[in-house]
Amino acid sequence: QVQLLESGGGLVQAGGSLSLSCKATGSIFSLFHMGWYRQAPGKQRELVARITSGGNTNYADSVKARFTISRDNAKNTMYLQMTSLKPEDTAVYYCNAVRVATALNYWGQGTQVTVSS
Repeated sequence: QVQLLESGGGLVQAGGSLSLSCKATGSIFSLFHMGWYRQAPGKQRELVARITSGGNTNYADSVKARFTISRDNAKNTMYLQMTSLKPEDTAVYYCNAVRVATALNYWGQGTQVTVSS
């Protein structure tokens, strides 16, 4: 079992930057692949970026070159650095953890990111 707590959301103007954090407790962080997903009103939840337990990353095409995902296993924390934000980035952003050994999924409660034009 792992508990995930996101922080860092807020309101920012288009072109601005914002950083999200996801703190994991209750289990060994390095045993999980981690990811950020987002869900805009009326839309399905979509993958933003993932980082494996080994540190490999992949991104949605819509955020490539603008967002950077990282993790600090010593701090049990994953990050998402978002730059050049656009109004279409507005969504609730969710932290996701997938246990490597079992593929069990865990979700945070989400944090709102709003980008004004």
